[in-house]
Amino acid sequence: MEGALVTLPEFHAFVVRCMRAAGIETDDDAGVLADLLVSADYRGHYSHGLNRLDMYIQDVTSGLTATRGSPTVVKETVATALVDGNNVLGPVVGRFCTDLAIEKAKTAGIGWVSARHSNHFGIAGWYGLRALEHGMVGMAFTNTSPLMYPTRGKEAVLGTNPICVAAPAKDGDSFVLDMATTSVAFGKVELADRVEKPIPEGWALDAEGRATTDPKKATGLCPLGGTEETSGYKGYGLGMMVEIFCGIMSGSLYGHHVRKWKEEKPLTEANLGQCFVAINPAAFEDGFEDRLGELIQHCRSLPMSGEDPVLIAGDPERIHMAKCDKQGGILYHPNQIQNANEIASRLNVAPMKTR
Repeated sequence: MEGALVTLPEFHAFVVRCMRAAGIETDDDAGVLADLLVSADYRGHYSHGLNRLDMYIQDVTSGLTATRGSPTVVKETVATALVDGNNVLGPVVGRFCTDLAIEKAKTAGIGWVSARHSNHFGIAGWYGLRALEHGMVGMAFTNTSPLMYPTRGKEAVLGTNPICVAAPAKDGDSFVLDMATTSVAFGKVELADRVEKPIPEGWALDAEGRATTDPKKATGLCPLGGTEETSGYKGYGLGMMVEIFCGIMSGSLYGHHVRKWKEEKPLTEANLGQCFVAINPAAFEDGFEDRLGELIQHCRSLPMSGEDPVLIAGDPERIHMAKCDKQGGILYHPNQIQNANEIASRLNVAPMKTR
């Protein structure tokens, strides 16, 4: 792919200066968002990195996301907590909740934290990785704007409602599952539109509920699995499970009550519901990391059905990070760089430096 390289430090600095210019009042809050966006693109999740910056800026400049404040604990037990995000940036809420869950898991064996009044929190995997740093199994879930057409339906009710499960294995290895419960994250449809490419059959539906390969016509997504004949009802069920953990449990907006994606004039804050879990393997049988490591290596060493090796969740991201390290940064399509610098011009900040 032709394009330009951007170093990780430059991308981070670019996000910080854009968010500060947009109105975020502290470097710490802007830096948390920058950490997440850099991690997304570094790990190869281009739908949730630079591609998402303009969305955060719009929510801040329109007054729909608070420019200052901190999450607060509403109620808690030794192992659980309900947190009010107070409408600050989603990654700020997510970091607070994940760290709270980790601290509870250190003493209770598990920490389960539900949050309300939050905003878009980026890649779910970022929170699971944070738990991994403490030797914990980490999970993260969020509801999102309605985009999923449920099995047999022709109106979006649930969001992409992602799931993350990250678990530590021996010798620093890990299992890191980070997936939407729809066929794909909608950001990948947007990215295809930005780079002027069609999308695969089975990703999206148009306004009439018909399959489309034109990203400009896509208004909704199929559940994970696609149609009823290919078990799409399983993705629909997983999406509902995430909604129970997030919107229903926290008291936030849920399902069809969440504002539509990219409404021109949304009347309310997002008020998303989220869930963060940390589990201490030491509370269970000894040897967790050894057993998981053995299973991971067994899967990777299986005979191949083709030319490509069997991978574990997290391996594609590791491969992409190694590629970025080798080439000295993250490679972007020219249209993405142009879009980023249009944002910079609008905010009157220095453009993104490329190599």
